[in-house]
Amino acid sequence: MTLISILLGTLVAGMGSVWLAALLAYALLSRFTQHLLSLAAGALLATAFTRLLPEAFELSISAGVSAQALFGALLVGLVFFFLLDKAELWHHGHEHGHDHATAHEVHDHGHHSHDHAHEHGAHAHHTHAHHDHHGHNHHSGGWAVLLGDSVHAFGDGILIAAAFVADPRLGVAAALAVMAHEVPHHVGDLVVLRQTLSNPRAALFKLTLAGGVTAIGGLVGYLLVGALQEYLPFFLVAAASSFIYVALADLIPQLQKRLSPKETAAQVAWLFAGIALVAALGEWAQH
Repeated sequence: MTLISILLGTLVAGMGSVWLAALLAYALLSRFTQHLLSLAAGALLATAFTRLLPEAFELSISAGVSAQALFGALLVGLVFFFLLDKAELWHHGHEHGHDHATAHEVHDHGHHSHDHAHEHGAHAHHTHAHHDHHGHNHHSGGWAVLLGDSVHAFGDGILIAAAFVADPRLGVAAALAVMAHEVPHHVGDLVVLRQTLSNPRAALFKLTLAGGVTAIGGLVGYLLVGALQEYLPFFLVAAASSFIYVALADLIPQLQKRLSPKETAAQVAWLFAGIALVAALGEWAQH
């Protein structure tokens, strides 16, 4: 049953985020993309601090793991993702189409550094090579997006699997948090792919396949975490450090713009909506 939940959760997070991004990119809902950044930041921070870390500390008691060891793992995780970011393996720093006026606006809203192939060996991903948007081959740029997203999705699947093994309710929260923060990123990816592929449907299909790799990561994560059950608290802390880094180093900086009072209020409201969503999910799951 846990494996089925993991597969369903990873498919919703991986492929669902692509389809929702397509709705935002192709329909008249592009204006909500910026709000999704705020929602995702709130959901990621709430999931890390109110779900993943508390669960990790509870499990550490029975596993005989000290709080100092878990805090150390959290610190190591944050530094690790920072170093990957500096190496351009983690950061989604691709330039999604600055040479195109129409793409530029969507990119500014959807450009998401998340490169979330979060952790473990699976995290060495998102080498998006800046997509060579200064006159280089756009076709190879499209394949760079798909390759980076596939490796990234694999890492997401491992994290979601670890959360489901610890607690199904925690897995649901992690899957929804991953889906929320991947949507803005996929909006930018779709812009790039639509310029490298003449058929919009082919762009959506290929990006959906890349998102589906999340389920493969979930399967590997289930086998890996199951074999290393005593290290589950560290898996959860690694997932939390990933969520925290993405929110604080990637999403929130994109929101720190000089806005009107009305726009700022909307931004803060969506941030708290993400936190409230995770809190409500936790309450609902307990009943």
